[in-house]
Amino acid sequence: MVPIQTSLEDETYALFKLEEVLKPIGFVIGSSWEYDHGYLDIKLDDRGTYYFLRIPFKAIAGELDSPGVIVRLQQPFVLGHQYESGNDIDSRNGAIQGLVNQFQTPTDPDTDIPKEYIDMGKDYIQEVEALLIPRKE
Repeated sequence: MVPIQTSLEDETYALFKLEEVLKPIGFVIGSSWEYDHGYLDIKLDDRGTYYFLRIPFKAIAGELDSPGVIVRLQQPFVLGHQYESGNDIDSRNGAIQGLVNQFQTPTDPDTDIPKEYIDMGKDYIQEVEALLIPRKE
C-alpha cells in the first residue's frame, strides 16, 4: 500500500455528489463498505495482480445506505492484490468453488507497487482534485 498526498483529505462531501462526479471517470464505491465507512475505487490494472487507487471515506452525517449522507475523505492510497490462479479449473466442482471462493484471499495482499501505478494514482488524484476543488477566478 502506498499513500498518496492530496488536499482532499479531511474535506467533506455529499456521497451522492462524489458518485455523480467520479463515476464518469471510472470510480466505483468498493464492495467492502460498512454503514460508517467505505472506499471509492478505480482499477489501474488487473494482469495477474490487481492494482487499485482507493479513496477511503467516513460517514459524518447519516449512514452510507441512507440518502443525503455526508462523508469525510481520508488519505488515498494505491494497493495491489495478487490472487491465486486456477481455483475454478476443475469443471466438475467449478460452480461450488465459485460459491465458496467468490471472495478469494489474495496470495500476496502487500505486493510491491510498481512506480507506474503510483504515478497513475497520483494522476487520478490530480484529476479528482480538479473536479472537486472549486477554482478561484
